[in-house]
Amino acid sequence: MTLQTIHPNACPCCEDMLRGRLSRRRFIQTAAAGSAAALLSPYFAVAAEGNYEAMVLACIDPRVQAPVRRAMVRRGLSGQYSQFVIAGAAIGVVAEPFKDWHKAFWDNLATSIQLHKIKRVIALDHRDCGAAKIAYGADKVANPKIETETHRAALAEFRKQVAARHSALKVETGLMALNGRIQMFA
Repeated sequence: MTLQTIHPNACPCCEDMLRGRLSRRRFIQTAAAGSAAALLSPYFAVAAEGNYEAMVLACIDPRVQAPVRRAMVRRGLSGQYSQFVIAGAAIGVVAEPFKDWHKAFWDNLATSIQLHKIKRVIALDHRDCGAAKIAYGADKVANPKIETETHRAALAEFRKQVAARHSALKVETGLMALNGRIQMFA
């Protein structure tokens, strides 16, 4: 199958290219379209801005993607939040073994504040998190009580760091079970 089979020579959008030439009229039309796109580009950038509710911080674990989305839908936040996904969620932002990642989160949060005018950040760690084991050791997640306290401490440190950088931003933190149930921490 050739290009001419798909687009016959009479096709006004491609006829000059198919004949191996570019007419003066086609050149002017193309230049005008490019100029219009350049002039309108600031308006497209503004479309990404707006007033949204939150940034959600969640883990990369595939098991929690759908539960996090459902939790935000239940809270009436569909289409009202940006999302940052990193191994360990808050643990990935505050734990020493992941220190090379920290700047990426803080830069993204600042961008979300600037572009989306968010009012809060919602950090959702989850149970049975491999990043928690890497960051703190298997003994810190050995049973549900110890696991809860490990996440509670990481989330408290996360709240403290957000307050130090963005004092006007509200912070909500929680620990999600794999079934989607969330235990919120003050």
